[in-house]
Amino acid sequence: MDRTAQLVARSTERSIAYDPPGSPPSLHVRAAKVLEDNWTGVSTVPSRSLYPHQWSWDSAFIAIGLRHISPLRAQTELETLLAAQWGDGRVPHIVFNPLVPLDAYFPSPDFWRSSTAGRAAGAPRTVQTSGIVQPPVHALAAWLVHRADPGLSRARGFLARMYPRLAAWHRYLLHRRDLGGGGLASVVHPWEQGMDNSPCWDAPLARVTPAPARSFRRADLDHGAPEDRPTDLDYGRYVRLAADYRKGDYKDGGGDFAVEDPSFNALLIASEHALARIAEELGATGTARQARARRLTATLIDRLWDPARNMFFCRDIRGGGLVPERAVSGLIPLLLPDLPRDISSSLVRTAASAHFGLGTSTRLVPSYDLLGEAFDPHRYWRGPAWFNTNWLLERGLRTHGEHRRADELRQAVLDIAHSSDFAEYVDPYTGEACGATGFSWTAALSLDLLHSHTEPNAVKELKGGNRG
Repeated sequence: MDRTAQLVARSTERSIAYDPPGSPPSLHVRAAKVLEDNWTGVSTVPSRSLYPHQWSWDSAFIAIGLRHISPLRAQTELETLLAAQWGDGRVPHIVFNPLVPLDAYFPSPDFWRSSTAGRAAGAPRTVQTSGIVQPPVHALAAWLVHRADPGLSRARGFLARMYPRLAAWHRYLLHRRDLGGGGLASVVHPWEQGMDNSPCWDAPLARVTPAPARSFRRADLDHGAPEDRPTDLDYGRYVRLAADYRKGDYKDGGGDFAVEDPSFNALLIASEHALARIAEELGATGTARQARARRLTATLIDRLWDPARNMFFCRDIRGGGLVPERAVSGLIPLLLPDLPRDISSSLVRTAASAHFGLGTSTRLVPSYDLLGEAFDPHRYWRGPAWFNTNWLLERGLRTHGEHRRADELRQAVLDIAHSSDFAEYVDPYTGEACGATGFSWTAALSLDLLHSHTEPNAVKELKGGNRG
């Protein structure tokens, strides 16, 4: 029995070990139980009801939290995901569980047809996946999981097995997805960036003819309020983009949607720093990867930073120019250790401004501009606060010495995770739960923040020092 199962079992039979008699279970035990309940034996589903398969960046965040109670399970989480990697290096955004009925989630495996449509790109034949990707948090997750128990990691050859797969993943993004020719990776579908229906996508999506409503059935509406989910029009465009990508055998470069996103690229840069540390752990040099991470940071600033508005913006490759929508994605580069001081300070001011309200009108940073015309406090990525983006901002604040703000944000994440029953996302003003509850990355990142005051800031350390 691993540490997760022990905590869950003891929470009833020996509760005094964790809490005073008669008190409810602690946040730590409750979070561990969410991860136990959502564990399939080889990976963790985001939500038993709404998301019954394995999701790519979810698993990376889950592994980051899971490492504190079961390093072995955290390693397995990443190993299962990367076992479904395609030959061209892409890590698919969904790995499908064949035991789940096809109508439990859409788009299902029979929509993506990965083993046939993805054959030329090296899609695996023994497991069904989607054909698109999600943000590359995986090398950062692998490094943090290794550090949780270096002895176990070395004994199992965890990093030695992960490194070539992670290197191929980064190679795919930096070469096949440099659609703008400027050195940054582009996303070819809103789902790839992870912030599915952000207002940042409205202008690029306007060029896409939606699939007819009768051509698909939305399983997500069986588990969430329609007013909290993307509209049918948006969903029709998502389906059209994915179907066209599939019809083109998942070749990159020909679609109507191509966007350079600051959050996606910031996570790639952070993971490039992590790959450098992994290389050093394996006895190689990480110098070239550290240099690449610094160059990518400079490129990110050159292509996506707007000094007049003090934040990063998406660049629409097909339409040209920056997309003038303020979203939390434009704050995530605060995570990067090589960010110049004037830019990191500007990002902090923007996060605390009336546009995002950190520490003033909101306790958690919303997903979109509070003053924006498209703001909606409950509709998916058009305003609600998400726990993974706030975890990234907490790490970023701490990386750049903003410890008071980081402490306040950390406490807010923990308080609202507790009161919302580990919600998928929440109203940024009230903390009201939206979407699914018992959400895995909310539980996992709560665990990480519960432990974070006892360990150094591993994100900041990616620049060097304290090899684990």
